[in-house]
Amino acid sequence: MGNIVAIVGRPNVGKSTLFNRLTESRKAIVDEVSGVTRDRQYGKALWNGREFSVVDTGGYAINTEDVFEEEIRKQVIIAIEEADSIIFLVDVQNGITDLDLEVAQLLRRVKKPVLLAVNKIDHSNLTYEAQEFYKLGLGNLYLLSAMNGSGTGELLDDLVAGFKKDDQDEESETPRFAIVGRPNVGKSSLINALIGSERNIVTPIAGTTRDTIYTRYHKFGFDFEMIDTAGLRKKSRQMDDIEFYSVLRTIRAIENSDVCLLMIDAERGVESQDMNIFHQIVKNRKGVVILVNKWDLIEKQNDTAKAYQKAIEEKIAPFNDVPILFISATEKQRIHKALETAVEVFHNRRKKVPTSKLNEVMLEAIEQFSPPSVKGKFIKIKYVTQLPNYAPAFAFFCNLPQYIREPYKRYLENRLREHFNFSGVPIQIFFRKK
Repeated sequence: MGNIVAIVGRPNVGKSTLFNRLTESRKAIVDEVSGVTRDRQYGKALWNGREFSVVDTGGYAINTEDVFEEEIRKQVIIAIEEADSIIFLVDVQNGITDLDLEVAQLLRRVKKPVLLAVNKIDHSNLTYEAQEFYKLGLGNLYLLSAMNGSGTGELLDDLVAGFKKDDQDEESETPRFAIVGRPNVGKSSLINALIGSERNIVTPIAGTTRDTIYTRYHKFGFDFEMIDTAGLRKKSRQMDDIEFYSVLRTIRAIENSDVCLLMIDAERGVESQDMNIFHQIVKNRKGVVILVNKWDLIEKQNDTAKAYQKAIEEKIAPFNDVPILFISATEKQRIHKALETAVEVFHNRRKKVPTSKLNEVMLEAIEQFSPPSVKGKFIKIKYVTQLPNYAPAFAFFCNLPQYIREPYKRYLENRLREHFNFSGVPIQIFFRKK
């Protein structure tokens, strides 16, 4: 399962710079999903073949100029509870401050890996000054400059070496469904409707479901684990610790699931927060079903649902091969249909297409419309195979992979979707030299 790494420390020690360095390093190596905006506080990083999530706690602070100490303490405590590893960033130019001492005191008691990184070592004579940070009692120091990247390699080597081994329960036979969405969209009501008991206390106060709850669901012919999360909060001006909590929780739920049921409030439509969650699901290559909840409250004409569906598809484009269902958790409308669809998407995500069938279909599609020539060079795709990944990924072998552009990649993806049902599942396409 994914490891979550939190960067903690006072304001202005360079947390965002380090965050950007760790998450950007991945760009060159791993295909970014087209159209995905990178969220400033959460990103993916890749080092020595290990992929992990990085959370910049600084992004959640109010008023960075003068952040209340209480606020930083809260963020550190949440990071301690929720993250797998912690990078504590300090700044050599300011030396040890009272706030550093207080954070160190919290971190010394932690049973998780804590890496103390001394930032802004921009020339070698600062190395001597950095030694005072040994006083914080957190062991080894990592001397680095987040700005120019020096010293980050050693920090990352030790960070990923400390990760727990990937347990293979990603491949467990029991599907895991995460119910995600903004607060008050009806996630707990849906779980209660399915389970038939007031499992979570449902109150209309945003942010009351703080914990992620796993429930084994075994009835009506279904068998899966359900993950309920505290929804992502809208960023209020007054930073509320529940928000940072729920962001971490939602990320973890997405990473631990096979399929996400993304709930949207019918009365409010798709908001930017919903899109953020959608992009996180796609970025993590999980299956997705969109549930438009509270549909019973909408006044309907003949084509209300059709128009609503079209509006959602436009927002989530280019990946709009996604099942969209109109439900009411409180009225129990179409909630079983939602589960059936999630199970279908789960199977689509596990689907393995035989290589002979794949080549038969795709080489014909390539013949009908071959890649446009670039600078007078003709691109020939000879062979295609599905990679042995958890989520559908395909490699097309050709003579000039570097010349294939996004529109052609989209054409191939659409043909794959047309012939082999991958509804609700992000597809990755790679071009490799034959």
